[in-house]
Amino acid sequence: MQQQTQTAADDRQVHGHVADGFEEVRTEFEALVAAEYNEPGSQLAAYVGDRLVVDLWAGEGMRGDSLHPVFSITKGAAFTVVAMLVQDGVLDLNRTVASYWPEFAAEGKGELTVRELLAHRSGVIGVDGGFSTDELADDRIVAARLAGQKPFWEPGKGYGYHAYVIGGLTGEVVRRATGQSVQEIWEERVRAPYGLDFYIGLPEDQEARVQDVRPMAPPPEVAAQLAANRPARDSHLAVAFNLHATPPTDLATFANTRSVRALGPTSAGGVGNARGLARFYAAAIGDVDGRAALLRPETIAEFSRLHTPGTDLVTGEEDHFGLGFETSHLRYPFLGGTAFGHSGAAGSQAFADPASGVAYGYTRRRFHFPPSGGAPENDRLAAAVVRAAKRLGK
Repeated sequence: MQQQTQTAADDRQVHGHVADGFEEVRTEFEALVAAEYNEPGSQLAAYVGDRLVVDLWAGEGMRGDSLHPVFSITKGAAFTVVAMLVQDGVLDLNRTVASYWPEFAAEGKGELTVRELLAHRSGVIGVDGGFSTDELADDRIVAARLAGQKPFWEPGKGYGYHAYVIGGLTGEVVRRATGQSVQEIWEERVRAPYGLDFYIGLPEDQEARVQDVRPMAPPPEVAAQLAANRPARDSHLAVAFNLHATPPTDLATFANTRSVRALGPTSAGGVGNARGLARFYAAAIGDVDGRAALLRPETIAEFSRLHTPGTDLVTGEEDHFGLGFETSHLRYPFLGGTAFGHSGAAGSQAFADPASGVAYGYTRRRFHFPPSGGAPENDRLAAAVVRAAKRLGK
């Protein structure tokens, strides 16, 4: 393939290490890097328990500690904050959203519960006319505009992916209940104590470490197919992904905007690396640095179970969401039934699997095609990690 042959051989060299017993993971990563159609640029990390067992990267200028926009993986961090607050008794899943946030009751949304909101059932997937980039960057502005928005379906009666807005909606509930933003709680209770390279609101002094995401560069025949399948401007898909705005939101441009990275909108504005993602999920399910797991087993069981069987009214996919988190075992059948996490545009992926003790993080620099969360290579990489973990656990 022409683009591949123009890439320097050194750019396809895999760096980093794997623990004894995880050599298969390196072999898989090397094979995928060698076969990458575009120039490579990715990171892979995994923990088993509190031990970093995989730490690999490849690509021009790529380092193990390079930071990347991780898009909807940010949702997993935000929902962990929500789960912790439920666990603490600060939030009640069965209370109405409006009981915390009275303005939300407008346009027939008054009976929607926090549980239904987290399960993407509010119907408020966007706003008429769309958001500007500056608005999407600020969760409080998103929430203020959505409070008065008429839902796109009857609240609680259908499910659809709230791509750009679920963070602003749940974040406002958190702010009304605690007086703090999700970003502040994440920083105080999770990111800083564990030293995570996973930011929701990137400090200016970390900006130099960020590698901008690169737009999709598919073969010509794939590009033509994608162009032919653009959604209608009045479709739920267009509204949820802000494609009905003027101009429509471009994911790569959005993530590469400094104001977005600085404010850290919790639907899609996080910045991190594979090490940070994997370490975060390791801390979610187990002891790390002598600290107890962030989430108790009963909390994980509740948040990871499928909540709305049926067809997504936005994407047309079969539902694969628990409370905020993706039910990872439905995507990766080799995981246990309480595995949870979230993928991200460009192809990034992160999850925790309590059954095997694996916590997984993967980032890509360039958008994969087709454009959906969790690039296909994660199937092979994650399976190799879990196989190795299970062999060692016997």
